[in-house]
Amino acid sequence: MSEFDRKAATWDQDAAKVARAERVAEAIREMVEDLGNRSVLEVGCGTGLLGFALRPHAARITLADTSPGMLEVLRGKIADSGFRGVEVLQHDFTQGPLPEARYGLVCSLMVLHHIPDTAGALRRFHDILEPGGRLCMADLDPEDGSFHGPGVDVHHGFERDALRSLLQQAGFQDIRYRTPFVIARETDQGPRQYPVFLAAARRPE
Repeated sequence: MSEFDRKAATWDQDAAKVARAERVAEAIREMVEDLGNRSVLEVGCGTGLLGFALRPHAARITLADTSPGMLEVLRGKIADSGFRGVEVLQHDFTQGPLPEARYGLVCSLMVLHHIPDTAGALRRFHDILEPGGRLCMADLDPEDGSFHGPGVDVHHGFERDALRSLLQQAGFQDIRYRTPFVIARETDQGPRQYPVFLAAARRPE
């Protein structure tokens, strides 16, 4: 059982995670003006906090994750909500064959820093977008490793200019940034704040 499987049952009880997803969803809606005409793929959806916030504003949405525990919670939430136009998919979009489906928006929340090959992931996200499709990724600005603590093998945030270069190399244009949320957290060094950026980019027509 993975760490995310173990945390799935109580994930939505963290009010900060709920608020973060809602703020990021609001920023996506502002940056993707025609969201209502787009099919959406959320990569690394977890329990669907971001996807649920976007669902009323999108044509349809696919929520994908690799964690069976997270997806079990998500399916229960969908059944309880009665939401339609929602597909749940257990799939790792960072490796292996890509599905044939193409999307008008690919989005993620606090996922990119868990992916070892950032450049490779961006190229694959580019490939599953329709021409003119949009990419919206929310993640951490550079931090000193205190966010996850010692012994966790992840990226310690991203320099925005460096990520912009990787997006351009992957074929994206019109790259813009916002800061929709700041995570407040107690660490061994005392209270810290971790800004969360939203990077929006477009696949050319």
